[in-house]
Amino acid sequence: MFKQEKHFVLIHGGIHGAWCWYKVATDLKSAGHKVTALDMAACGTNPKQMQEVHSISEYHQPLMTFMESLPLEEKVVLVGHSLGGLSVSIAMENYPHKIFVAVFITATVVTQNLTYPAFLQEDLTLALSLVRPLPPFLSDADLLMKQTTVTNENNGMVPKIFIISENDNLQTKDFQEWIIETTGPYAKVKMIEGSDHMVMLSNPTKLSSELLNISYNY
Repeated sequence: MFKQEKHFVLIHGGIHGAWCWYKVATDLKSAGHKVTALDMAACGTNPKQMQEVHSISEYHQPLMTFMESLPLEEKVVLVGHSLGGLSVSIAMENYPHKIFVAVFITATVVTQNLTYPAFLQEDLTLALSLVRPLPPFLSDADLLMKQTTVTNENNGMVPKIFIISENDNLQTKDFQEWIIETTGPYAKVKMIEGSDHMVMLSNPTKLSSELLNISYNY
């Protein structure tokens, strides 16, 4: 059966970079799809320094600029890992008509009913502190809440799928299930067994397979 080419846009987790998707991107391209992996501000090869990024809006501006640049008729499969889910959530609010489906991989998700509460910030603080020094904007809860507010009218238009990473020790399986329950509904919930937080590195073949299966339905 012929499967239409899709454009996957991959958003990395906190303070990582587009580099972390290299195995998954190779698999998706080999299956005939277009892939764009983006670096958020001060991440990967992005030239900004972290001290120059003063808000979450500035952090995920590379994604918003990319979405704005898409041709009117083009839609993407938007994939976010960990903190990247926050950027994906905001893109859903601003560009709902440009997204086939949003895929959250053991990710942060915001909806009209759940913005960026303090306890979620604490969870991400733990995760990010293991990678690189914390970006200053993550300590401003009021600004985070203001800049992560979304609506059912826009954000809620985009179908969502959540992929649980079974052995994630940073965002535990129970915590991921709480996110799903609190931010649903989801078109589908999938689980990758035996994978840690960095599922695109610990089980890239299975993750690629799940993403390909998702693309065939949208």
